[in-house]
Amino acid sequence: MENQYKGKVLVVDDDPYVLESISILLKESGYSTHTCSSGKDGLSVVEQSAITPSVFASRPAVDGAAPESAPESAMFNAILTDIKMPGMSGVELLDHVHKRFPDVPVILMTAYAELEMAIDAIKRGAFDFIIKPYRYDQLFYSIEKAVRYEKLLRMEKDYKRNLEETVKQRTRELSDALVMVKNLSNDVIKRLTVTAEYRDTDTGYHIQRIGLYSEKLSEALGLDAEFIDDITFASPLHDIGKIGIPDSILLKPAPLTTEEFAIMKTHTTIGANMLSGSTFPKLKMAESIALNHHERWDGSGYPNGISGMDIPLEARIVIICDQYDALRGKRPYKNSLKHDEVMQIITQGDGRTVPAHFDPEVLKAFLKLDGSFDTIFNLHQD
Repeated sequence: MENQYKGKVLVVDDDPYVLESISILLKESGYSTHTCSSGKDGLSVVEQSAITPSVFASRPAVDGAAPESAPESAMFNAILTDIKMPGMSGVELLDHVHKRFPDVPVILMTAYAELEMAIDAIKRGAFDFIIKPYRYDQLFYSIEKAVRYEKLLRMEKDYKRNLEETVKQRTRELSDALVMVKNLSNDVIKRLTVTAEYRDTDTGYHIQRIGLYSEKLSEALGLDAEFIDDITFASPLHDIGKIGIPDSILLKPAPLTTEEFAIMKTHTTIGANMLSGSTFPKLKMAESIALNHHERWDGSGYPNGISGMDIPLEARIVIICDQYDALRGKRPYKNSLKHDEVMQIITQGDGRTVPAHFDPEVLKAFLKLDGSFDTIFNLHQD
């Protein structure tokens, strides 16, 4: 019965008898060997096997498994070398091997039991030290221990590498899934909002412009990326409550009466109620915007007449965006206005709209943007 394959060992010694005897013994015990008669040749073999593993055959199958291709960094499971050889000594070979392949155990052999030499070899990374003439059991024990050590290190590295790759793969899959869910959520909300807008005289491009205005204005205010992302998503939901307003009022081709306007104003509370109760940060902001986007800095807004810093920042941003787009748009009871005309109304007032309606800091940022709003309006038309 053939011995089970145990590993591959490089044997280096300038004594041909030693090379032959050790090679025979190791092969009979299940090891594959490669022999070299000098340290220089041994180093060359190690480097060549790492650079071109195909120079050597694949490692034999273990326990009936498929043959194992030799990894570039671990062609040999262990190296057994004499210390004293002409040219490159075993200790020098040890140094060269460990600079490039620190995980390959190197066992040193010597005919002289010199304590200082042994200590120096161990300090330089020798895995074990064998005295010639060696005992077979000592040789086999040292080789077996070294091969097992190298395989365990390789298994550990393979496990870590596979684990890292698995984590990366799962992270990519999770990231892709989150992006898909986010896109789906955004698409569903957008379609819901467009449904509300189609009941009005505007279409979906109005809500798209509100999102772009809000994003641009938030950037000009120097707000953080998370806030900008949230308001870009949430601001188009500002008029979602119009779903609950009767068509006779919502689509009336003339100014509203006092009673009708009172009903129209309820779209703020209707929208907030529709969006309430969510733990999703974007929908929380959307609820706040739906409720407060008609609140004015001077307290003359609705539905609660709050003023100043009591108005959430997101609503203070959206009100000026919504006002700009409303003045630019055409309604049955009003013509569309040009960009310069709208800027004059917002900054100087026209009786219905006055600068005091807006947060001074938000208004200042809005003025700095100027042409950006005009560009957005012109690019995103129905």
